[in-house]
Amino acid sequence: MNNYYADKLNSQSLFRVYETAIPRVKQYLDEEIDFVRKKLSGTERVLEMAAGYGRIVKELAPYCDSIIGMDISADNVELGKAYLKNYPNASMVTMDAHEMTFDGTFNVILCLQNALSAMRANERVIDHMIKLLAPGGTVYFSSYSAKFWEWRLKWFEEQADKGLLGEIDCEQSKDGVIVCKDGFRAITHSPEQLREIGERIGLPYRIEEVDESSIFLMIQNNSSEV
Repeated sequence: MNNYYADKLNSQSLFRVYETAIPRVKQYLDEEIDFVRKKLSGTERVLEMAAGYGRIVKELAPYCDSIIGMDISADNVELGKAYLKNYPNASMVTMDAHEMTFDGTFNVILCLQNALSAMRANERVIDHMIKLLAPGGTVYFSSYSAKFWEWRLKWFEEQADKGLLGEIDCEQSKDGVIVCKDGFRAITHSPEQLREIGERIGLPYRIEEVDESSIFLMIQNNSSEV
């Protein structure tokens, strides 16, 4: 399927997104990674969805047994392979979340930094992620806290100023939704919407705000089946 991140915001352009000059945004990015890192024991097989060029993969590789970064953009994956060359337990794969296939299961699945929006994830995609969880495994979804809106908007304005995105449509960008005049649109999942996902799945789940910038939904597979 067509995807803005695959067609335009990829490879070196995506790399520049994270070269932000906004300290509060840097803090948000670091805090999300740190939140997950503290929960890893070093034995987990990890999958990151919408992994880009492997920025989070690289940060978490020393703290797990193995980690795969999946992304829809082949350019991202090629950049990621070079970016992760010194991390033998880390790998990248080109795959659409709507058509993903993996052998085996994962102890941890990551869908961080509003990846639900980036992937246009529907119920089918989320259900597939749950099926890929090993018994006792956890999937982490995160979206933006409403408290972070001002900084999120500044970050996207910075990206637009760099030419990475189209001009921000200020009239349309509100209520957690960023809209650019070139067609880019990024939504947010509220705590209530994340709770609806947890309730629908029917497994133990928890919602937690982190750093007044992220809302995490964590769902655990309590199945004992192998």
